Amino acid sequence: MTHDVIIIGGGIIGLATGRALLQQRPELDLAILEKESSVGQHQSGRNSGVLHSGLYYQPGSLKAGLCVRGAEMMVEFCREHNVPFTRDGKLVVAQAGAETGRLDELERRGNANGLNGLRRVGAAELREIEPHAAGTDALFVPSTGAVDFASVARTLAAELIKSGARISLRAGVDEASLEGGRWRIRHSSGAADSRVVVNCAGLYSDRIARLMGVTPPVRIVPFRGEYLTTRVEARHYVRSSIYPVPDPELPFLGVHLTRRTDGTVEAGPNAVLAMAREGYGWSTFQPWELWDALSYKGTWRLARSHWRSAVHEVSRSVVKRLFVRAVQRLVPELIGSDFVGRHTGVRAQALTPEGNLVDDFVVISDGQTVHVLNAPSPGATAALAIGESLADRVLALIPPRSR
Repeated sequence: MTHDVIIIGGGIIGLATGRALLQQRPELDLAILEKESSVGQHQSGRNSGVLHSGLYYQPGSLKAGLCVRGAEMMVEFCREHNVPFTRDGKLVVAQAGAETGRLDELERRGNANGLNGLRRVGAAELREIEPHAAGTDALFVPSTGAVDFASVARTLAAELIKSGARISLRAGVDEASLEGGRWRIRHSSGAADSRVVVNCAGLYSDRIARLMGVTPPVRIVPFRGEYLTTRVEARHYVRSSIYPVPDPELPFLGVHLTRRTDGTVEAGPNAVLAMAREGYGWSTFQPWELWDALSYKGTWRLARSHWRSAVHEVSRSVVKRLFVRAVQRLVPELIGSDFVGRHTGVRAQALTPEGNLVDDFVVISDGQTVHVLNAPSPGATAALAIGESLADRVLALIPPRSR
């Protein structure tokens, strides 16, 4: 089968890219290859469900611009297709001292990124918004919310099929070769040819790039994030979302509390090195994938810089009371028995050889291919805007057919 475009990966970004392509060029012959039995099975469906605002990101970065625009597009999409979402806001809570100073920088970034309604609140108003939160002052971010991103992925897939796209499931890519000016993609369900290939393979994006002859400047290192779920009777402690002030010396945001679209309240995530790229638990172990991470010099350089943080993250994974202690910095009234469930996700984090976690989105074009090599949080929030950006790159490679 010959197509104009093949997208590898049926996650939310691959699907959003397909949507943007067909919106601009409805006549395109588009195929999406997804290795699982349904779309959105990994990062798209196993995340915190937060609709991000764009608060944390460096002004002028891809993340900042695409997140702010993408959040508005996502809300519009959810309204149009009756996908569950909320926009209840969040508090970023400072305890005192240096954290109060770091709120100043977050406020500056948020204003520079164009966040509407962002404001500083004191202790009294903090407790009006979130009566059980502990802190001296906070930033209130009204544009934050929650989205059922798994439902978004399914809705996008249905929309694409209706528009004429072909979505092949159980079609994990095995080989790729450029033959006669077209890419031949061999997968577990057959083979297909295409003028252009878009790599949206998430946790395996760097491997797909190498398979297609591209040497990626980064390597995907998987970090598992674990979430604790509160019992129904404890949900009233959190009205929307409560976040700590991030420590600039640490690579991740830290444990926070979020209310999902179904009313469930979750605490998390931590961040521990996964023992497989789809390693959702300690028992999931893929020797070659673990070796791929541990043999990378960037992993060792990251570990040397942040070994104390790594020890704390692993400890919170193994010992529930340590996880709960981190939660209690935000809401002291929550106790261990208030948490009755757990779920996990794996973050595809791009890591440089120097040991730096890549903060911004990374997209590279090479010949007749486009590769998304880093699209972590807020990737789901920004997916529709990322899809538009990727579609522009792809269409530059495909001249319109002459009439």
